[in-house]
Amino acid sequence: MNLEESSGGSGAAGAERAPPRPRARVLSDLGGAFGDLGTFVPHVVGAIAVAGLAPAGVFLGFGLFLVASGLFYGIPMAVQPMKAVSALLLTGELDAGEMAATGLALGIVLLLLGATGTIGRIARLIPQSVTTGLQLGLGLSMVLLGAGFMADEPWIGAAALALLLGLPRLGLPAAPITVAAALALAALGGGTALPSLSAEPTLPRLLLPDWSDLAVAVERGLVSQLPLTLTNAIIVTAALARDLFPEARSASVRNLALSTGIANLVLAPFGAMPMCHGAGGLQAQYRFGARTGLAPILFGALLILVGCLFAESAVALFRAIPLAAVGALLAIAGADLALSRRLLDARPACRPSIALAAAGLLVFNPAVGLAAGWGAEIVRVLLRPALPPSTPRPAHRAHARRGDPAGPAERN
Repeated sequence: MNLEESSGGSGAAGAERAPPRPRARVLSDLGGAFGDLGTFVPHVVGAIAVAGLAPAGVFLGFGLFLVASGLFYGIPMAVQPMKAVSALLLTGELDAGEMAATGLALGIVLLLLGATGTIGRIARLIPQSVTTGLQLGLGLSMVLLGAGFMADEPWIGAAALALLLGLPRLGLPAAPITVAAALALAALGGGTALPSLSAEPTLPRLLLPDWSDLAVAVERGLVSQLPLTLTNAIIVTAALARDLFPEARSASVRNLALSTGIANLVLAPFGAMPMCHGAGGLQAQYRFGARTGLAPILFGALLILVGCLFAESAVALFRAIPLAAVGALLAIAGADLALSRRLLDARPACRPSIALAAAGLLVFNPAVGLAAGWGAEIVRVLLRPALPPSTPRPAHRAHARRGDPAGPAERN
């Protein structure tokens, strides 16, 4: 399946335009493969360095899930740490055993929601205006977080931003080149040598939680993480995948719930962090060139290699990546995610719902954003003036009811 974007053109000029060469396609996917480092680096390095997780299990978990996602979905499907669980790890509210139990609990719930079709019914109840608002809020939160990272080392942040914007125009993979350049700039500016990688074969350890771990996992991890996963990782990601890759039918809410559930059930007992897909990660990979499933496969294969051979020393390398460069990646991808086509095409009547959903997510969390946007949408529908019985139905709505293409159906 060819998922490359059409390059446009018409007539003879369009017909003569050759499809992208395999080498150009690989370079494009290579650039996008590292587009989600802005999310990956802070959470993973923090979980290993602060919470003391075994790096082999963490790297292998992400690597295997990325490769499986690329093979199954065929598009640049991101895999990210579950952010609420990551925050609980960093603050000491979950230990390694409770983290594994959280992954198992979330895996069971998501697997049940996907297998029974419940996740699809939930998604159909959420108006498009609310989904658009959640996407807007998520994008803005990425921009704000990225700007904060860039402010710590503005000269590296500015250089990274310039490279990320300029290198794609030259047909070069912007994300990996920018990260490498930021590492070099940090080493030159601080006089600190880059850490070296030393091969040390490592296998993940089996980590089986007990019943007390499971009780803590449900009370803290499951309750705090599930709303975020259902909204950002599944519902908004499926909507974004439809926008970016309309011909890729595999990225449905049901499949996203199933793949997330299976991955956590299988990998959590081996020390993997609880993982999910993510709209921000998908947008980041797409923004920096990814167009096929090769992008997550490339990044996943690298993480598998790191987890098996360089797990301990690779942590030092990831820690050396300047957060200002990570912030530039986040800011660009967040801006693209926020300014979606659905936001620009939204009807004025839907804008309060969009704004409240975005504000709720920004100020509180996705669950509050979902409730606020949903409430505003219900109020909008209830206050919409009803037509008198003698008033004929507008032509475009009558067409929409009959499925007649002559009149566009009203969008929510």
